[in-house]
Amino acid sequence: MGYLNNTVVTVDAILTKKGRELLARGDGSFNITQFALADDEIDYNLFNPDHPSGSAYYGEAIENMPLLEAFPDESQIMKYKLVTLPRGTARLPFVKISGASISLNQGQTTRVEPQTLNYLGRSNIVETGGYVFTIADARVASTFTGVGIDTAEATRLNSTTTLGTNVSKSFIGTALNFTATSVNTLFGSRTTLTTTLTIVGRDSGARLSVPVTIVKNSQ
Repeated sequence: MGYLNNTVVTVDAILTKKGRELLARGDGSFNITQFALADDEIDYNLFNPDHPSGSAYYGEAIENMPLLEAFPDESQIMKYKLVTLPRGTARLPFVKISGASISLNQGQTTRVEPQTLNYLGRSNIVETGGYVFTIADARVASTFTGVGIDTAEATRLNSTTTLGTNVSKSFIGTALNFTATSVNTLFGSRTTLTTTLTIVGRDSGARLSVPVTIVKNSQ
């Protein structure tokens, strides 16, 4: 990790885990169709409309802030993506589910049904475009399936297989069916497996990260 040289304009782009998986296949399936922008490192309190040198310098302190080099850890970078919301929006939308975390025994199944609050002037909605569900470590789930959205994009993403171990996996849907792994060898000497489920509203851009714990069954 390092800092970018902010004396020049720099575009520092990296592939997501899923992008690297597709690139590694070498079968022509790698094709960049989407990108994201974020402002994680920006401190807007530094914007100074009283700068003595005039309006061209209001954002000088922000423009001179050091920026981190991009790195592929979705839990640490690009947590606050830029989104377009309807004019007049007074509150930022956010995603909620039932409970603050997910805890399952081996082989146990649950259904995750998110709702979005403060979006389109309504208190609770299920977004028309659905949600992207991303599990940080696909090994903890024996089944992990998005339901409720029947589009070509959802079908493509939902049918994509992962390569290697300890990799993320994403699905599109209005809800998620999740079954915990029943493979004992994944636990080693541990009694639990932990990872993170990230839910992003495809219409609102609202984001929620939920801790996931899989408890090993007693022998």
